[in-house]
Formats: sequence, C-alpha cells, structure tokens
Amino acid sequence: MKAAYFQQHGGSEVMVYGDQPDPQPRSGEVLVRIHVAAMNRVDKWIRDGWPGLKLALPHIPGSDGAGIVESSGSSFQKGDRVVINGNTGCGECEFCLAGQDNLCASWHLLGETTSGTYAELVAVPERQLLRIPDSVSFETAAASALVCLTAWHSMITKGNLRPGETVLVIGAGGGVNTAAIQIAKLAGCTAYVVGSNEIKLAGAQALGADVLIDRSKEDWVKKIFQLTAKRGVDVVVDNVGAATMMGSFRAVRRGGRILTVGNTSGPTFEIDNRFIFGKQISILGSTMGTIRDFAAVMKIVFDGRIKIPIDAILPLSEVRQAHEKMEKGDYFGKILLMP
Repeated sequence: MKAAYFQQHGGSEVMVYGDQPDPQPRSGEVLVRIHVAAMNRVDKWIRDGWPGLKLALPHIPGSDGAGIVESSGSSFQKGDRVVINGNTGCGECEFCLAGQDNLCASWHLLGETTSGTYAELVAVPERQLLRIPDSVSFETAAASALVCLTAWHSMITKGNLRPGETVLVIGAGGGVNTAAIQIAKLAGCTAYVVGSNEIKLAGAQALGADVLIDRSKEDWVKKIFQLTAKRGVDVVVDNVGAATMMGSFRAVRRGGRILTVGNTSGPTFEIDNRFIFGKQISILGSTMGTIRDFAAVMKIVFDGRIKIPIDAILPLSEVRQAHEKMEKGDYFGKILLMP
C-alpha cells in the first residue's frame, strides 16, 4: 500500500511518501480502506519526537480517518462507510468495562504509538468504528472525529458545562477550538474567543462566537475583566498551555473551571498557586474521550449541528507541504489528506 511515514524524527523534511506493507488485522480488528485522513498537531509532535518516545520505525502517523470496510467483522461488512475513533483502550480492563476506555492502562492513540491513518489501509479494533450516514461525506467525518471527541469529553463529560455560563476559548483557528465554540453554543452558553488575527476571529464568529478579542491588538485578560465587570468567565478552554495558562488563571471567575486537553505553545510553565486556592479554581485535564462520547458527538456532527471547517485538502503524496502548512499556523479548521 501507499503511505506517508518517517524513518527518523525531525522536521517536515523527514516525511516520506512511498510503499509500506499492508496491515494484517488481528482478532477483533477489521481492515479499513482510508478515503480521507485528517491532520492534528499531535502528528507534528510525534514526528519531532520527545524524550522517552519509542516507536518502531518507519512510523505512519495519523489519528483521524474515514473510509470503507475492506474486511468483514462481526458488526461491519465489506463496503460499509465508517469513521474511526482513534482513541483505543484494551476493551477488557476495569476502566474499559466501566465505559471509561480513555483511562485504560493500555490506552493508545492511533498514529501516536501505533500505526496510523496516513495510508491507504489501516487495521483497527471493530469497536472503534462508527457507520457514516450516506448523507455525510468522508471529509466531514474525518475532519470531525478527534477534535469533536476531545472537545465534547472535556467540556460536557468532564467540564459539566451548563446553560447560561460564559465560556472563554483561547485560540480561534485550531480544530478542537472550532469544535469547542460550537459545543459551548449548543450547551446554551455565551462564547468568548481570543484569536491571533481578524481573519481567524471572523471564522470563529461564523461558527457562533458571541464576543471576539484580538490578542494582537489588546490585552485579552484585561478585556475579559472589562467585559465581565471584573467577575471573570465561568469556564476557560485553554489548550495553548505555557503562553496563556497564567492569563487563564486571571480570566476565570472565583470558583470557575479551566479545561485543558493540550499545550500547543509548550507543556512547562510556572504556576502561582495562590490563584488556585485563593480563587478556588478547578483545573480539569482531559484526553480524547470514550466510545460513548464518540457516538454522542458524532451523531450531532451527522445531524449537521457541528460543522468543522476544512481549510485544505491535499493528496497524501504532498504530506511534506501539508506539515509545513500546519507548522506555519496559516490555516483555519482542518487540513485533510487524500490517499
């Protein structure tokens, strides 16, 4: 099969397009022929490498994908249109049996520590598949899967978002944040969005954002204080990390919640603990979501109530250019790859 992969860690130049062996499904797995794969920031981090990350090389990245079942299983037949939930547990431990598969001790993210979707074929556990209605495109399904699951679990399952609350989303253009804006609105909340430029903020407004703050022109923390009469917002969605987290501590109200699923600006920063106990802040970390979450949020996607913007669709053979585009941050929504 054709695939995009790397044989050593490094920049976008290490990505290679070529031939790789077809995957062989194990018990409980089915083979899926990928029609569309979607890129995520985790693809870059895996490609870069980090201390302690040990991969069998060459490695095929990619956590998102949609396509057609190639080999029949117990629940799916050859030709079924499916979207993949890349968040995989063992299916047998106490957490998986309790429906908390993203807490599994043997948890993996497809394309992170296992072979991913930057390929014509991928073998995945059958329980990780969801049928796509005929009215929904492969592009829509692939673009939505990981980001909607991540945002839904963080905001609804763990964050317990309630109608009437104010939600501040730090960042306007990434996939998780575009999902977060729409989930906040579906939950009956007022959505504040901090963005890096007018173009990305205009995109956020089109998704339903109520209040737009351009951080290139004003201090976003002071603006939040002004807009909320120094109260702060009920919930902050901060997936940026090092560059913004202390600002989030200031922007959230007393007794408020900060939700985080990532750290695009870096993982390490200094915390003034007085903010946490003095303001009685709850910090809620979240990774991906459960099979139950996936079914719930993808139904909303299939119904057309969440629409993840697609910035570009490129052939898989142009994987280097796609990675360069992602690293520049010159996009709004998702970048898709077509094998």
